[in-house]
Amino acid sequence: MPGTGGAGNRGRTRGRQLRAADRVHPQGRRSGVSAVRNVRDAVVIGGGPTGLTLAIALRRYGIDTVVVDKSPGTKRESRASVIWQRALEAMRDLGCADALMGEGLPLSRAEFHVRGRPAGSHEMHMPDTAYPGPLSIEQDAVERLLHDRLRQLGPDVQWSTEAVAVRLGEDSAEVDLRGPDGHTRTVGCRWVIGCEGSRSIVRKSLGVPFEGERRPDLQCLQLNAKPDWSLPYDPAVTHIFINHGVTLIADAVPGGATRFFAFCPDPDPTLQRPPTQKEMESTVARATGEAGVRLVPTDPHWANRSRFQDRLAVTLRRGQALLAGDSAHLWAPIGGRGLNTSLLGAHNLGWKLAAVHHGWAPDALLDTYSTEQRHTAREVMRHMRRNVLELPPNRPTLAAIGLLLPHVLRSERMGHQGSLLLSDFARNHRASALSTGRGGRGGPRPGDRLPDLAVTSETGPARLHDLLSYQRWSLLLTGDGGDSAELRKLTEKYVMPIALFRIRTEPPSDSTLLLVRPDGHIGLRARTSDDRALRSYLDRWFVRRK
Repeated sequence: MPGTGGAGNRGRTRGRQLRAADRVHPQGRRSGVSAVRNVRDAVVIGGGPTGLTLAIALRRYGIDTVVVDKSPGTKRESRASVIWQRALEAMRDLGCADALMGEGLPLSRAEFHVRGRPAGSHEMHMPDTAYPGPLSIEQDAVERLLHDRLRQLGPDVQWSTEAVAVRLGEDSAEVDLRGPDGHTRTVGCRWVIGCEGSRSIVRKSLGVPFEGERRPDLQCLQLNAKPDWSLPYDPAVTHIFINHGVTLIADAVPGGATRFFAFCPDPDPTLQRPPTQKEMESTVARATGEAGVRLVPTDPHWANRSRFQDRLAVTLRRGQALLAGDSAHLWAPIGGRGLNTSLLGAHNLGWKLAAVHHGWAPDALLDTYSTEQRHTAREVMRHMRRNVLELPPNRPTLAAIGLLLPHVLRSERMGHQGSLLLSDFARNHRASALSTGRGGRGGPRPGDRLPDLAVTSETGPARLHDLLSYQRWSLLLTGDGGDSAELRKLTEKYVMPIALFRIRTEPPSDSTLLLVRPDGHIGLRARTSDDRALRSYLDRWFVRRK
């Protein structure tokens, strides 16, 4: 929780040794555990998409990061299958988006069917971004491509290596790692981050409550298959079928197959086996109203039956330890939000941890990761619980959907609001302590994602996001106000990397100053003449040069 971080700003050099007091377990070291043999900047526990994304972000900042995972290698199961637009922008920041786009299928439209009849369609394209549509790509491919990117930046994941204990010192941590040979060694580090899932050893070691409950009477049945049914194959279209007691979503996946996943009631929670081909054919027929549907499962076979919990850790940080991904929050995968929220959380955490580690920012900056990500998780949970289009409806709800949905899909305003929510462009950090100011009229507010507008800079026409960088902050000046030379002198008094750009938009905007975070969200908005607001913000969040 905020305020539970370490005491003050402490930049550390790579390979800093733990103090002797830090290396002593309060109850003595267990037999069979070796003494500390090496010290790393950061240990990331979990080599799934969240852990890989975070490790890539940290290594791009020059942080010596080791990644461990008890599995023998990247996952071979398909699992999540869609990356939305905002997460694709985050992947571009880390140098991963081109590889993902090269293997995935761009999605452009969702077609809805209620009681077996067409109800309308929704265009998923968004303006002001390099990624106008979401991407259909399965999680095993995502992990493989992130893994390839990680290896471009340093050592491989230490597979078949389980974290069995975590201990925190005042400004350091220790992790006991059991390798494939059964031997346990201890690694010292400045930071330890739990990305290992719902049974997180980091969260349990810290005693952080995982508040929430099981989602009753809801299961999801999944199968990858080639269907023999009346609909033509279109890789750009998602089909959503809503019928009594079932909502079925059918997405094309790379390779010519279709991912079927159905949300339906759970009459027998003890049943653990994946759905059979016959069970899925019956479910698809019930959802679509089409008799005689046949499904040919893919090779490799992917079928899954899952239940859900809605849980959120009470804090995502205690001192030198942090939580991300499923270690921090869980919910039903309605709307494909789990993977995307976790990727964006790692993207948020990476630059903040790096700034505190290098001594560019005070320790309080890292606390904003916990407050921002917990706020995002709560908002996602709230929206997903209200998502009547994907939860299996009862008869009154189905009747209301059949009556209202065609009108909603024809509404341009409602369609835009839906696209904003799905793309994650509507998610913001307005309530964050990092978001300050109200200068200017219209446009994005502090905490909002900065749209990727067409602008003119000192060097000519450009896209706004091309001026930004995950490696630094960006100071943008619009209109004619502000002294660029004086503002550069001001920003050079701080060790945090900051680049300044004067830009012009069409139509021309008021004289506004935007200080944009490395993750593309606006930290400060003020008038260009208000250098006092900029100085106050920099003094609060950045460290001055000595």
